[in-house]
Amino acid sequence: MLYKRILKKVANKRYLTALIALLVITTIYIAKTEALGEDYLVLNEIDALHMLEETTLVPNVAPPQAKVSQTIKVVVTAYSSTVAQTDSSPFITASNKGVRNGIVANNLLQFGTNVRLPELFGDRIFQVEDRMHSRKGNYHVDVWFPTTEEALEFGSKITTLEILGN
Repeated sequence: MLYKRILKKVANKRYLTALIALLVITTIYIAKTEALGEDYLVLNEIDALHMLEETTLVPNVAPPQAKVSQTIKVVVTAYSSTVAQTDSSPFITASNKGVRNGIVANNLLQFGTNVRLPELFGDRIFQVEDRMHSRKGNYHVDVWFPTTEEALEFGSKITTLEILGN
């Protein structure tokens, strides 16, 4: 009965179908998480972030015509979303955005500044959306990686940072 009343009130049946699908998926997710524990939850949060990143329609990077306004030598390291490497909210950056591929932390540049590390990543454009501990200084860049293993594998490097502008 309740289903029929809801169906009558909802003009768009696609909306209702999507809502039911979302409820089913959420229920399954919660059941799996409870069965497999907290580690599974953290892993799935990372997977969900990857999915969101891959399906977004609005790019998070500068357009290809961006020009290099300045270059500086920096130390480049890597980090991932763990409390040990960040703070108590490891999936939220200092700019209050969710972590994603293409995020870097730096204390010198403003949030939203687009940069490249051509010697390490070619033409890939990164965006400053996070900060580092003040002991790291201004000439240190931390690249976000989805897993701790990838971050450790990256290590530490000295390279040229290109600051992009119009």
